[in-house]
Amino acid sequence: MELVTIDDIRAAADRIRGAIVRTPLLASPWADEDRPLWLKPESLQPIGAFKLRGAQNALARLDEASRRRGVVAYSSGNHAQAVAYAARSFGVPAHIVMPDVTPQIKIDNTRAYGAEVVLVPIAEREAAAYELVEKLGAVLVPPFDHPDVIAGQGTIGLEIAEDLPDVELVLVPVSGGGLSSGVASAVKALCPSAAVVGVEPELAGDARESLRAGELVDWPIELRARTIADGLRSQLSELTFAHLRTRLDGIVTVSEDEIRSAMGVLATRSRLVTEPSGAVGLAAYLHRAGDLPRGRTVIVVSGGNVDRALLADVLGA
Repeated sequence: MELVTIDDIRAAADRIRGAIVRTPLLASPWADEDRPLWLKPESLQPIGAFKLRGAQNALARLDEASRRRGVVAYSSGNHAQAVAYAARSFGVPAHIVMPDVTPQIKIDNTRAYGAEVVLVPIAEREAAAYELVEKLGAVLVPPFDHPDVIAGQGTIGLEIAEDLPDVELVLVPVSGGGLSSGVASAVKALCPSAAVVGVEPELAGDARESLRAGELVDWPIELRARTIADGLRSQLSELTFAHLRTRLDGIVTVSEDEIRSAMGVLATRSRLVTEPSGAVGLAAYLHRAGDLPRGRTVIVVSGGNVDRALLADVLGA
């Protein structure tokens, strides 16, 4: 199985330049002195999450004939918005299958970008997407299981290496593994002494279990759906597992209360509105310090598309 290379990621960066925001590294003066901290706020992307990078790269790689057929995606929310936004920029029709438990803000945003949204039970989203592909003759743009998507997400790691070449630790959320595969691929190629550690919720800790077992371990969707981090409920694919087992230095898990607490810290200390999935890296930094290397740390804040009621609850409003 061929893995994404740094050349693939550099090509993706050239391809999506101008269509995405090159997010800054934000220093966190409130962090521990022996663990200087920077935040990579992908919540500042036009769709509020990192997913635009992979979707934009994947659609840019399609030929005109494929684009005319339209695209289909399945997603809990952020990939849905990314594909809808990228498809609109290319003038491509998009059908997006979303779980019926997706936060309403993500459904509304996806529709606002012009996509046709199909709501189904969470366990049926992939099957429904493949049915649409067959019915419409469209092209599937998967949320993580594709080298073009991984390369697009890897541009985050490329930017981290360019902006902080002496980085010592990168914390990145893990779900289906596209983000963590891409970031780890770039950082390990350009900053080989840096550690890249994945973070996932305890209630969706299948990736950590898979890496420990040396093979993919299945967690039923009913278990993974328990976590508040709705963007981290997917499982690794064979492709992303192959990347992570060779390029990730480990995975730590965090509790639901720790995720909520980290959302509050990001809002009050760094003035960043984040969804639960985007806060897991800081949750690990704050509550799993003993399990992590010390030193200059970058946390990928993956998204900010949070339900307003949830945010109000977290902040105690």
